[in-house]
Amino acid sequence: MTDDTQFPAPGFTLPSDDGNDISLSALRGAPVVLFFYPRDNTPGCTNEAKDFSRLLGEFAALGVTVLGVSKDSLASHAKFREKQALTVPLLSDEHGSACEDFGVWKEKKMYGKTFMGIERSTFLIDGEGQVVRAWRKVKVPGHAEEVLAAAKAL
Repeated sequence: MTDDTQFPAPGFTLPSDDGNDISLSALRGAPVVLFFYPRDNTPGCTNEAKDFSRLLGEFAALGVTVLGVSKDSLASHAKFREKQALTVPLLSDEHGSACEDFGVWKEKKMYGKTFMGIERSTFLIDGEGQVVRAWRKVKVPGHAEEVLAAAKAL
């Protein structure tokens, strides 16, 4: 499900698995793809992160920064990146503030149980800090390619 409603991207500063803190405001001036995923080393999340990693060079050629975000710890991210040979930076939102601000922390149901979790979502943010496309309830196959096409159209 995609949404073309534009809104200012909520600001954040989160730790990255490379040891640096990443602030959305510091990336102003160039587009950013922010993909929120539920959990490291699960099948859908692994495929999504691998797809974005595979296309990272094409995003970079457009001047687009790609960042993955989940509530997993930096240690979990480091293991995930190494095990799956990921090249996309992963940010840890352990306290859930960015998840809340972007509206991806949702009530979910699986196997008859209700729980809170991250709804797989991606946001394309332009150089001015505006969310210009939002994909919610993302289905992984072909998603990274669709986001790349939208980034090319900026």
